[in-house]
Amino acid sequence: MSGWNADNAAGPLGAGAVTILDGSSFCIMAPNGDMVPGSPHGAFFHDTRYITGWNLSVDDAPLEALAATALEPFRALFIGRVSGRAGGADTPLLIERKRTIGAGLTETITVENHSGAPNTCRLALTVTADFADLFEVKDGRPAGRGKQKVRLEGGCLLIESESGSRRYGLAVRAAGAAFEAHRLVFNPTIPAHGKWTQTVTATPYLNGEAVISAAAYGTTGVSSEAQRLLSWQMSMPIPNVGDAAVQDTILRSQEDLGSLRIFDPDHPERTVAAAGAPWFMALFGRDSLLSSLMSLLLDPSLALGTLQTLADHQGKAVNPATEEEPGRILHEVRLGASTESVLGGRSIYYGTADATPLFVAVLSELGRWGLETDAVHALLPAADRALAWIENYGDRDGDGFVEYQRQTEHGLINQGWKDSWDGINFADGSIAQSPIALCEVQAYTYGAYVGRALMALGDGDTETADRWAAKAARLKEAFNERFWLPDRGYFAIALDGDKKPVDALASNMGHCLWMGIVDTDKAAQVAERLMSPEMFTGWGIRTLASSMGAYNPLSYHNGSVWPHDSALAAHGLMKYGFIDEAQRIAYGLFEAADHFGGRLPELFSGLDRARYPKPVPYPAACSPQAWAAAAPIHLIRTLMRFDPALPWNELWLAPELPEGFGQFRVDNVPFAGKRLSINITQDSVTVDGLPESVQLRLEARPALLELLNLTRTK
Repeated sequence: MSGWNADNAAGPLGAGAVTILDGSSFCIMAPNGDMVPGSPHGAFFHDTRYITGWNLSVDDAPLEALAATALEPFRALFIGRVSGRAGGADTPLLIERKRTIGAGLTETITVENHSGAPNTCRLALTVTADFADLFEVKDGRPAGRGKQKVRLEGGCLLIESESGSRRYGLAVRAAGAAFEAHRLVFNPTIPAHGKWTQTVTATPYLNGEAVISAAAYGTTGVSSEAQRLLSWQMSMPIPNVGDAAVQDTILRSQEDLGSLRIFDPDHPERTVAAAGAPWFMALFGRDSLLSSLMSLLLDPSLALGTLQTLADHQGKAVNPATEEEPGRILHEVRLGASTESVLGGRSIYYGTADATPLFVAVLSELGRWGLETDAVHALLPAADRALAWIENYGDRDGDGFVEYQRQTEHGLINQGWKDSWDGINFADGSIAQSPIALCEVQAYTYGAYVGRALMALGDGDTETADRWAAKAARLKEAFNERFWLPDRGYFAIALDGDKKPVDALASNMGHCLWMGIVDTDKAAQVAERLMSPEMFTGWGIRTLASSMGAYNPLSYHNGSVWPHDSALAAHGLMKYGFIDEAQRIAYGLFEAADHFGGRLPELFSGLDRARYPKPVPYPAACSPQAWAAAAPIHLIRTLMRFDPALPWNELWLAPELPEGFGQFRVDNVPFAGKRLSINITQDSVTVDGLPESVQLRLEARPALLELLNLTRTK
């Protein structure tokens, strides 16, 4: 099975595993700092595992882990020792390992002798490489890149392998090391109460050239990405929240989103959100768009860079092997060798139904934030190409709805955000058959139509605005007629290949509230269903109700809780005036984050809070993961009801913060080229730094179609 079609949940990384990352490079390690062959551990560069085993022993004994700390997203510290033998004294040696990922891997090993006599020991670092494709590692498949050669050259251990037209290499260097096959050996004598330090570097090569240029790292050994991360952290909004757990979660989200940014070498000024560590450190259409949209309150330039990069790779031709079509926005970019062979020689796969309408919706949202108007306008042709894809390819049968059906057996069976093979099913648990029209994809399409109308109106193009507003109105009417299940009181998750409503009670309709496609006379029933005991766990909303045939609280998409999914539903509930419900979801997620050390994972189990007082982890969840990291930021925006409308010089703000939040102030919020300070108390709302031309409206922003009509009269 190809990586594109595998269930996107990977196997567990192992208890206490530590991940560090720098751009698209990352390293997964055991708590003692080792990388254990036969596990998902390793150091990955350009979607290839260049280091499989990296194991340190002292006098032929492995290290016992004492502490493991991620000092920064790209740097970790491990403290260990060699356990004392049974009946003997503890070892006086303490081993510290500082590891940095960047232009290869650098590890500084320090051995401290806490005895009153010198200690001579033998340290051996065993290094192995399999040059496996990331998907092979993620899916636990055997990997091999041809026959390996291990040799010494100029005081350097070289591990080399060839596969097809590619020549892989790993060069390991350490001054003063002796070499034994795959091992670097040191025999230091450490003075009494003294220490010994040694630095080891490993550089990955492809076809004779370093995979990542060391020149970008300068003399400090810190990459340009790491330097940008530090600069980005300095520019972040500064929250001051009475609830310390909420405050910690916001700060952790800021740090994680910064670490998940990646940069295009051809356009280093552009920032793109990778989907998540460790397996998805790449540009994804849907994930990157939603993550950047949900983090607008932190850094709107993240959305701009994502849109610009996706526009550069927008589909141009029809290619069934990669599911590319003119105007289509990609699903995923990968660099590994086996991925390219799966996709017919291409590293880009386009099989997603939702990224293309989301592209237009996010562009419109960004335009309402007043960021770099010229850059936003430069993307309008890409938006129009995306809308043409919706009409010419997305709506395959002309019924007004966007459907998907994979064009190759290597493609994804399901092409919405629930893209596991069994993610779309009926109430009885049976699997829906394609072509499938997902409810949230119609909502995103509605958002794209309204968004394009608003952008046209902002430019004074009333003819274009009227055309897309009319299409939005027709889609909304058809959606509420065809997807609504009046006997159930909720929306079908999809229409199947026979246009039969897929009647599972699922969280997807929360996205429909978020985009505003739900008729107001149905919203109360949707809210009631989302907050029912079969859907709401007390921490968040289950992806699938507990009453459904396919429900499994430990599944990837059929009963688990995804923070981003619940956060979007909370925003939708707030938009429709269900304030208490939105607050319950928001506070539940913040409390869950506190149990996870301030960091929301990609997903967690859908077990009920009344039965389990702590959220139960999902073992293979990505952490950090972009839209999970963005969820707390989006929740803050939702609770503030912070909605810019810069083309009409308005900022809508009508806070509804839960009482438990206490005081709330946030400074340094980027907005229209300025920095705002927002202070919210029980009695007042003040905003400092607002441009003089912008009117502050202390009320909830109307729905987008209503906003469109309001702006027509101004």
